[in-house]
Amino acid sequence: MSGNTITQPVTPSTNTTAARVSATALGANPAVVTAPRQTLAQSRAARELGLKRGEFDLAVRLGRIRTVPDEGGGGRRVARAEIDRVMSEDGFPDGLKKRVEAVGTSEGAALMDVTAARFTRFARLGFVVPVKFYLNRYRAVVWLYLAEELRQFAEAAENAPLLNGRTPEGLRDQLDAGLDLRARNWRGRHVGFLLRQTEDPWARAAAVASLLDPAQVAEIVADPYERAYMNRFDPERTTHGAPDSPAAHVAARIMTAEDPDEISWLRSDLANTLQEARAHRRAPRPTPKPATPAGSRERPDPIEERRRLIEERRQSGDARQSTEVLRSTEALRPADARQPTEALRQTEVRQTIDEPERPRRLLGWLRRRNA
Repeated sequence: MSGNTITQPVTPSTNTTAARVSATALGANPAVVTAPRQTLAQSRAARELGLKRGEFDLAVRLGRIRTVPDEGGGGRRVARAEIDRVMSEDGFPDGLKKRVEAVGTSEGAALMDVTAARFTRFARLGFVVPVKFYLNRYRAVVWLYLAEELRQFAEAAENAPLLNGRTPEGLRDQLDAGLDLRARNWRGRHVGFLLRQTEDPWARAAAVASLLDPAQVAEIVADPYERAYMNRFDPERTTHGAPDSPAAHVAARIMTAEDPDEISWLRSDLANTLQEARAHRRAPRPTPKPATPAGSRERPDPIEERRRLIEERRQSGDARQSTEVLRSTEALRPADARQPTEALRQTEVRQTIDEPERPRRLLGWLRRRNA
């Protein structure tokens, strides 16, 4: 296994050198050719380091391997220099694998040389902190712990009474009362990992908000535009089962703060981080439309409406009523507006009264003859 791991990074280096030689022979810039290989996808980085994907993810969470944001907007990537740094450490790759080894309750109890029941009590009391969890086929939560931390706990002299003697009475009372700090301690570790991944205040606020119930977040972040903007930086959540499945509900319960003091601490931290985010960059919101001045708003012209009525009634022969309508309309128009068209309207009224529309064809000719 170690032999394969050692030979894996040689191929990229050889290919990179060959690419530089070919680029130089063709007159191209070698820096441009090798630029896309300055960072690697996390799956590729895990293969080059000889780690399983779960081991690699845990190494990233623990800060053993540093990642950088993807300039193209995708997930985080690993710089080639970081790969070289990890591979140059003493004891690679066995040393790295040992530092990211995660074990369950049975393996952890064997490492500490205690019973599984005693180990579970240690975990519930918070003496050992889970590093991750998963749900088995029965939807039971399986907690995993760092083997390195368990060894350190077992080797510490001050922990000998806990490992060999009876559990103190005060701790037994807490256990009898139902104390279980495993989920809370995991959330504390998880939010620490999220905060180490970014320096952006809005992303840090989203990391803290991800452990609170949405109703709690809405009370702290009352502005809907700020909530929507913060949700853009919502950290990616590990899926457990299909959405809305029983397994997903169990995982969501673990990822949401429940203890009153924990909720109070997260609310306070979110409020402080939100103030920093507002000072750093305001949340975008729709640009308000400029208000239209009251004097410039278009209003329907009552004169034009009355003129339309006049034309309709003139066609029906009701000239007298049209004249009255026009007179009542003139009172609505200002005097200075009436002057330019006064003569034109008087002419129209005179034509309407004195010269009614002539009947056409034979019936009209007979009427004019008998008149």
